[in-house]
Amino acid sequence: MDIKHKPYWFHRKLDATYELGNVRKVLSELELHTVCTEAKCPNRNKCFSSGQATFLIMGDVCTRNCRFCAIAHGKCEPLDSDEPERVADAVKKLNLKYVVITSVTRDDLPDGGAEHFAKTIVEIRRIMRDSGIEILTPDFLANKESLDIVLEANPDVFNHNIETIPRLYSIARPQADFQRSLGVLKYASKNFKSVVKSGFMVGLGENKKEVFDLLETLRETGADVVTIGQYLQPTLAHLPIDRFVHPDEFDEYSEYGENKLGFKRVFSGPFVRSSFMAQEIWHRCRKS
Repeated sequence: MDIKHKPYWFHRKLDATYELGNVRKVLSELELHTVCTEAKCPNRNKCFSSGQATFLIMGDVCTRNCRFCAIAHGKCEPLDSDEPERVADAVKKLNLKYVVITSVTRDDLPDGGAEHFAKTIVEIRRIMRDSGIEILTPDFLANKESLDIVLEANPDVFNHNIETIPRLYSIARPQADFQRSLGVLKYASKNFKSVVKSGFMVGLGENKKEVFDLLETLRETGADVVTIGQYLQPTLAHLPIDRFVHPDEFDEYSEYGENKLGFKRVFSGPFVRSSFMAQEIWHRCRKS
């Protein structure tokens, strides 16, 4: 297949809606970032149009330079102490019943930004008590004190992405560590009462056996939910797409993870991203 051209299953119609404009307006007025925009997510119009967004806290510049990610990297600005309140204000204005909070990686901060995550959760709970909250965190350099700070803030879902198979870490995530991320998931599973989640991309050069092996490894951490989606090259400076994975193969991964390994949910498909349809996954896990 010519990877310069997206296959037929990767085409979708994008419609402008009132909700799309309203989300953009609120984010602009409150000077907030979303990973939807910064990471060039293919679902951003669909999510915005349904009144959803994944907030990106602690700035829009990352201390790491993952070769698959569109977020800028370099020197970060000091934390904005008012940001947690503005995120909570946006949640209220948009009447979000489920909120996903993620961040850039801040290796420059002593706690990796854990306290900022916790403050954001507290502020949302203060004014939107019944809204579900999911956090998608960096690895915090596997600092247990930092992990305790975010876990004790009691989000409904703790998510940390493994991103890819171990063989590709040195290429895709040179400043990260596969075992360290596994350790974060194990610690959260052991010390957290609710849903623990992870996710990764395919189409970077892995094979099917490596995906099955990764699913087995993630299940051993105690994770409840996995998301699997197609990697898309943000710019020519990023890692190239190795292949477009067919929807049938995504279905194989879902079936294997749920029926063979016992995950509560394996949400797998070309357009799947960490926070795509996160509310639906959370509700389904609560019922199972």
